[in-house]
Amino acid sequence: MHGCYALVSRDLDLLEHKISMKVIHIISGLTDGGAEAVLYRLCKYDQVNHHYVASLSGYGKYGAKLVALGISVTTLNMQPGRPSPLAFIRLIILLRRNKPDVVQTWMYHGDLFGGLAARVAGIRSVVWGIHNSTLETGKSKKTTIWIAKVLAKLSWWLPVQIVACAQRAIDVHEAMGYDPSKMRFIPNGYDLADFKPGLDPQGELRAGLVSDRSIPLIGTVGRFDPAKDHVNLLDALVMLRDRGAVFRCVLVGTGLDSSNAQIVELIFQRGLVDHVQLLGQRNDIPCIMNALDLHVLPSAGEAFPNVVCEAMACGTPCVVTDVGDAAYIVGDTGWVVPPRDASSLAEAIASALRGVMNAEQSRYRSSRVRSRIKEYFSIERMVGSYTAVWSELNESQ
Repeated sequence: MHGCYALVSRDLDLLEHKISMKVIHIISGLTDGGAEAVLYRLCKYDQVNHHYVASLSGYGKYGAKLVALGISVTTLNMQPGRPSPLAFIRLIILLRRNKPDVVQTWMYHGDLFGGLAARVAGIRSVVWGIHNSTLETGKSKKTTIWIAKVLAKLSWWLPVQIVACAQRAIDVHEAMGYDPSKMRFIPNGYDLADFKPGLDPQGELRAGLVSDRSIPLIGTVGRFDPAKDHVNLLDALVMLRDRGAVFRCVLVGTGLDSSNAQIVELIFQRGLVDHVQLLGQRNDIPCIMNALDLHVLPSAGEAFPNVVCEAMACGTPCVVTDVGDAAYIVGDTGWVVPPRDASSLAEAIASALRGVMNAEQSRYRSSRVRSRIKEYFSIERMVGSYTAVWSELNESQ
């Protein structure tokens, strides 16, 4: 894995001679997700290339944010599970009219429809984007698994390069039959000016979540989804409570509010009403991360969990399940446990809380977790690596 991260340094060296390119991104949608957030950051912080975005569905959360940056966004309004020949034709026309130097696609549906449309439009410089490392029945939709298998066969012909955000994703897709010679590993990057310590300087946000400073505040950020395995976290919290641990936990993300009867019932059944608070989707995630003493990733499946990097960039240590690249992200700065093992998760949280509630240990660990993100996962590294991939394609044409 270390060798793959070394590729990033090589990519940065290739940027001595910067040439502006026109890049059209084709993505499944622009809702509140990890890949969508990465696309937004890439467009925002790339000061060299010209970006255009085509969403197979709607604007979602990031459509308006991209437009606010001056990025042209086209929506094709396809419905989930219902491919539209008319939308496909519109996409071909869009590509022929704009004549991009590179077509960068995102996620399986974007890879398939965007890649095929680009080839029909006569564009060979197609780069696929893979942002998933879990393809198992019960965890992923059947149609998603089917498309991924189709893409495995097309990978030998359609894309010129395939970018994956996680080494685990590369391993999984090569095992499925994807062309290994085209795989490039580019970890997600983060703006350390946006995610940093000190964003809740007076502790007002934290005080609003838990009034007693001596009570540790645990949190997890991520939409309500089986892959995020909130049940695993809730079961671990029951074990902590039964051992006499004092804590408060907040759940943040789409679907994690009182209108979701399922999560409300899960909390009630476990007797955690006084310990767990639902905050729903928030627009102040950097502040939330600052308010937490500990961030927990209880997931059953991930590729490259953005929230772990975001928490660490804010100086907040993390307990993670060993999914995707989570273990590599935290390195020796955090705690790693097997997925779907509530007992191990409870032990790790208990161990972590003993450290984070010690002021001296907490300051030391906070500095270490932020330094790790700065060294390996900066926005400059990510932008430079993508630009290097696109530049190589341009030079080879």
